[in-house]
Amino acid sequence: MNLHSSLLRRSRSFVFHASLIIAVLLLSACNKQMPTEFKQAKGFPHLYPDYIGTTIPVNIAPLTFEIDDPSDEIAVRYSYADEEIICRGAKAQPDIDEWKRLTAAAKGKTIQVETYACKDGLWTRFKPFDIHVSPDSIDPYISYRLIHPSYTLYEELTINQRCLENYDESVIYDNILCTENDKGQCINCHNYQQYNPNRMQFHARHNQGGTVIAYDGKIRKINMKNDSILSAGVYPAWHPELPLIVYSTNMTRQIFHINDLNKIEVYDTESDLIAYDVEKNEVTNIENDPNEFECYPFWAPDGKMLYYCSAHFEYPDTTESKKFEVVKHAYSIKYNLYRKSFNPATMEFGPRELVFNADSLGKSATLPRISPDGRYLMFTMAKYGVFHIWHHDADLWILDLTTGEARSANEFNSHDTESYHSWSSNGKWVLFSSRRNDGTYTRLFIAHVDSNGKGTRPFELPCADPDYHRQLMKSYNIPEFMRGPVTIKPQSFADVLKRDGGDPVKYVQKLEARSKR
Repeated sequence: MNLHSSLLRRSRSFVFHASLIIAVLLLSACNKQMPTEFKQAKGFPHLYPDYIGTTIPVNIAPLTFEIDDPSDEIAVRYSYADEEIICRGAKAQPDIDEWKRLTAAAKGKTIQVETYACKDGLWTRFKPFDIHVSPDSIDPYISYRLIHPSYTLYEELTINQRCLENYDESVIYDNILCTENDKGQCINCHNYQQYNPNRMQFHARHNQGGTVIAYDGKIRKINMKNDSILSAGVYPAWHPELPLIVYSTNMTRQIFHINDLNKIEVYDTESDLIAYDVEKNEVTNIENDPNEFECYPFWAPDGKMLYYCSAHFEYPDTTESKKFEVVKHAYSIKYNLYRKSFNPATMEFGPRELVFNADSLGKSATLPRISPDGRYLMFTMAKYGVFHIWHHDADLWILDLTTGEARSANEFNSHDTESYHSWSSNGKWVLFSSRRNDGTYTRLFIAHVDSNGKGTRPFELPCADPDYHRQLMKSYNIPEFMRGPVTIKPQSFADVLKRDGGDPVKYVQKLEARSKR
């Protein structure tokens, strides 16, 4: 037999065996029968992600999962009444059309999930578990920043958006579009007016930096640096109705711990609050006490009250720099929650009022976010400081603004970091970031909240491949709900950033009263 004939024969043999393997796999995938002979386990399976006993929106994408117990194959049945989905193979990945029929039928009811695992030809059936389908829908889109969990590097940074009703994900903006050789760009703090993707803003730092504002199809680059304010705007809060954004202005630094479980500390040496008129391109100070570190503003839903956090700190009369003074007292700097009244007609802010005294509990409260009905204020609490995403003890808390009672949201919290959070537009769901999986990578979790402010067991953001988050080497950051997708192309944002230094803001002593329309 010559070499050509031998190679041809081997090739045909390979094709035959490959076809046989594919046929077997397809047969397994098409096998919609559940095992009839098995042994019964006493407990639930070890799932990832773990959806056991969760409550989900009726319009959420299919919940895929895998069983971490060693197995050669799994069989899973999702069922309610006459509707069922059977998945067999390495992972449970329901068809999206079948899933939508199932959740529609189970709306307000419970889906039962049966799981089986096969090892060495023997099947084990685990204890069935329930997934409750809430009749409350969730906003169809979210956006977030994807970033490596590093301390100083940000070569690859994107703001992405994801449809919660399926797995579609796309890039809103990519910092690589404005990166030139060793001149990098950082992007952060995207924010929307009332969940409206057509009215958004984000910051670009360093190379070709500026604040980008997209307002009803028009994109502008704003140079918010001004001698009359501490810095350009940092953390934003868009007024619910007016073309007005309140920012904190921060002189931010970072240090690394030697003997602390929290690897890094990000802190402010100064911070104030400013108000920016989007239409007039005017800015003014609204809180700039040198002995207060004001940060993280957020509007009440009616736009008549501005909430924020602030820590009192008086610099001693020394020659040492502010940076080292704050470092020396880092553990004693604790933030409380405050608010200021606001008159939309006159554009005037009232004096500050204390809302929650975290310092009296030996704690520090940050990131106030208010439910759309105005009743509940959710915030993040840790032992000290302002940048709780780096604090392993950070938890979510809920304050009832009608009673003044505050409590730890234990139903959401874990043994590790819970930090940035957002309310859905109907106030029925919260989206928050957590490092509960491994202590390093931030993942997104969703939970239902009832009319009494009580939440359900959180579930991890569903993915087409249930193992996706265990393979993803980036963290989610600043999750925000949206009513729809941003339709502006990433290159369009980049083109605006590349044009020039941006429109310089005009500083005014006071924002003008708005004319009635």
